Parts: sequence; C-alpha cells; structure tokens
Amino acid sequence: MIKLSAFSDEACDGLRGQIEAMLENNVYMTELRSIDGVNIKDMTEDMAREYAKQLSDAGIAVSAIGSPLGKVSIDTDMDEYEAVIRHVCRLANIFGTDRIRVFSFFEAYEARDRVIAAMQRMVDIAAEYGLTLFHENEKDIYGDTADRVLDLQRNVKGLKFIYDPANFLQIGESTDRTLTEILPLCGHFHIKDYDTASGELVPAGMGSGEIGAIIDAICAVEGDAILVLEPHLKVFSGYAAIDGEPMKHRFDFETNRQAFDFAAGALGDLLKAHGYTATKGGYVK
Repeated sequence: MIKLSAFSDEACDGLRGQIEAMLENNVYMTELRSIDGVNIKDMTEDMAREYAKQLSDAGIAVSAIGSPLGKVSIDTDMDEYEAVIRHVCRLANIFGTDRIRVFSFFEAYEARDRVIAAMQRMVDIAAEYGLTLFHENEKDIYGDTADRVLDLQRNVKGLKFIYDPANFLQIGESTDRTLTEILPLCGHFHIKDYDTASGELVPAGMGSGEIGAIIDAICAVEGDAILVLEPHLKVFSGYAAIDGEPMKHRFDFETNRQAFDFAAGALGDLLKAHGYTATKGGYVK
C-alpha cells in the first residue's frame, strides 16, 4: 500500500484548517513542520501534547517530524546544538512518530569530515529516543548532490534517506542517475516536481521529476511506502524561514488551500494512472 502524508502547513497555518485539508484529500498523516506559524523546533512540549491530541482525535498520525535540524552552518557549536536536537527528539516521542527529517549543514562542502562526525552524533542522539533520522537532499547543504548523499550513506551508520526529486533537479542532478543510484536507498519520498526547462515548481507528473517512475519503482518493493506531498505550489507562512529564495510557479492559486487541493488531486490522478486504487489514507494495487 502507498500511504499518503503531507506537509499540511502548506494548506493552512492553523491546525484545524490543516486537518480539514488532509481529511478532505484522503490524507491521514502529516509530516509536521509548523502550526500557527510556529516551527516544530520552537514548539514547547505542552504545545506538542495539545496538538498531538487534536491530531489523534481527528484520526491523523504524524509520519515524521519535518524538522530543520542540520539546516545550520557546520560551524555551529554542536555541544550547544545538542539541546535543540534533544528537544526535537522529545517532541517526536510526544507526537508518536519514530522519524525525523534532517539536513547536513550549510557552508559544509569543504568540511566533509566534520559533517560526517556531526551527522553521526545526531543519529546517535536520536537513537537514544528510539528515533531514526532521515536525511533530505536539498540545495546548499553538504548532501545536496548524489555523490555526497552516497558519501553520507556509506559513512554515517544508521542514517536513512529521503528522496526529493525536485531538490535534485534544482541543482542540476540527472533524474536518470538519482532514480538508479539514490532512490533504492530511500525509505521516504517527498512528492515535489520541477520543470527544468522553465525553472518552475509544478504538480506531480507535470515536470521533470519522473514521479511516475518513482511510483513504478515503489511498486516493485514489498510492504508499505509513504509518499509525502510537499508541493510548494504557493508561498506559505513560514516559507522564508526554510528557504530564502523566491518560488517560481506555473499555476497561480488564490489560496494555499486551493494549491494544496490541486497538488493532492494531481498525485491521486498519477497513482490511478499507474494502476492504484484509492482507499482510506492511500492507494492499493
């Protein structure tokens, strides 16, 4: 079964609106990044407990914590940063997920050994809480290219990986290569598509990310897979805090909810075209 999750803060700031958007689009999991404009790392434990109850009452699980951990300079004092890591780990426990999305540091291309050591430290801390860290490839961090993702995979014990096709395309990586070499290493998939000819973020299946090929590859793997909708089809609250560059879009949506609904519909259509049938919370074949 392919299960659906989403960065639900792209639909609405408030949790009630996020829940409504997910349920109306057959999405029963969230990759929790922000609520009411507050990033996950800045939430208190009391806030997390209240949000976790609201999600549970609505029948929505947290597939992963969409944290910004590692989205800092490699020169960050890791002894001080450990408090942030542990706080996010405690929040993950409160939200009932065993996955945290992480990055591999800015200003780090020439600091490979320090990156490896810092990532291993993060993985080891997370393991104390029964958690697994999933590294997302993203521009400007150490693990943005296929070669450096492979370096992390070989040298950071226990680190797992997210496949984000649009992020690879935005730095000029070949989809043919990443589908062959990186996708098989990954157990978590962000659905974001990008048109290399126009430089536009587009709904799934309308760009160069070969989302259909990703779906076909997942078909060949037994067990469940999670596809996480992260469309970036409209600027949302808190975007500037996670990416300082402007988004370029093909479609113009009046509201974030419209953009979210359109993105969910496009992914659903693509899954159906590849032989899947909708069921509660996902698709089966």
